Amino acid sequence: MDKYKNFFEHDNFATGNGIVLTECRPGYAKAQVLINESHLNGAAVVHGGLLFTLADFCFAAAVNSYGNVTLSINASISYFAKSSEGIITAEAKEISRSNKLSTCDINVYDQAGQLLANFKGMAYITKNNIEF
Repeated sequence: MDKYKNFFEHDNFATGNGIVLTECRPGYAKAQVLINESHLNGAAVVHGGLLFTLADFCFAAAVNSYGNVTLSINASISYFAKSSEGIITAEAKEISRSNKLSTCDINVYDQAGQLLANFKGMAYITKNNIEF
């Protein structure tokens, strides 16, 4: 886990938003963020962009953890509930992998375990290696 954590700590956008990688192995990742005022939108609930960023970061960790640079080519998100405080968690599970494409399903939950959003992502697997 440490090698993945060290690599993904260089994701300035995710770390700048307070996102932390808590678990990572090939095809699987979990990440969290502790909500603060800067994460809230005008309606005083967590901004959808933060949920997307959390899910997208978790997706990136899961698909890149095999050791090849893997880049998103498609992503979509559906929002189901709102939240305004506590810890938000994303969990990515790879559901399909070929020699060129990886597809993941990422669920985002609030601290009570309520499903906030579901993110679907597809990524292209390059031949370039990652130095962990």
